[in-house]
Amino acid sequence: MIDSKGTHFPKDVILFAIFFYLRYQVSYRDLEEIMEERGVDVDHGTLNRWVVKFAPLLATQAQSRKKPTAESWRMDETYIKVKGKWTYYYRAVDNTGKTLDFMLSERRNKAAARRFFKRAIGTNGVPDRVVIDKSGANLAGLESVNVILKFMGSGNTIKILQVKYLNNIIEQDHRFVKRITGPMLGFKAFHSAEATLAGIETAHMIRKGQLHANGLTAFQQFAALAA
Repeated sequence: MIDSKGTHFPKDVILFAIFFYLRYQVSYRDLEEIMEERGVDVDHGTLNRWVVKFAPLLATQAQSRKKPTAESWRMDETYIKVKGKWTYYYRAVDNTGKTLDFMLSERRNKAAARRFFKRAIGTNGVPDRVVIDKSGANLAGLESVNVILKFMGSGNTIKILQVKYLNNIIEQDHRFVKRITGPMLGFKAFHSAEATLAGIETAHMIRKGQLHANGLTAFQQFAALAA
């Protein structure tokens, strides 16, 4: 999936650099220095291009290979700065804290919430219940998904709960993403933010044991996604 042809670097070097950036609190310039100390002369601009190009591909593979998740969901959104403005980052985990899905949006409204829930259901199936905050937009988005489910005649609709303390697990889970994005000091473009966040979520899923490890280290699991 990752082809190092046309580059001056082996595939494992590219993957190591991407993983290190997505997993630890470093800037591209920090990573440039770290790679140089390991005998790899690569500039921060190239490191950025690697992450933006390959992180979404690795994230897609992680979603398709992750272990089954529970049918009780916790959904919330946090904030990510892009081009100096705050955007909305929708995320969902199951009731054990396993990552379900994520989506960056320039708006926080019913349409964005509906789009996120449809995406998450497409990846994980229809949940039994979803816990959300007191946001009217999230409630309206989820209710519109239930309308679609009724129209399709599936017989399954989603129980909606708005109980703040039950959402502590997703609010705590945001912290890992925010800790990694902190040194980045915001993103310059929406597409690069999407790509980088997808990669961060992939590293976080590995950290939470959502992939079949088979005795592999975290980096080896990450690299296996590129096979």
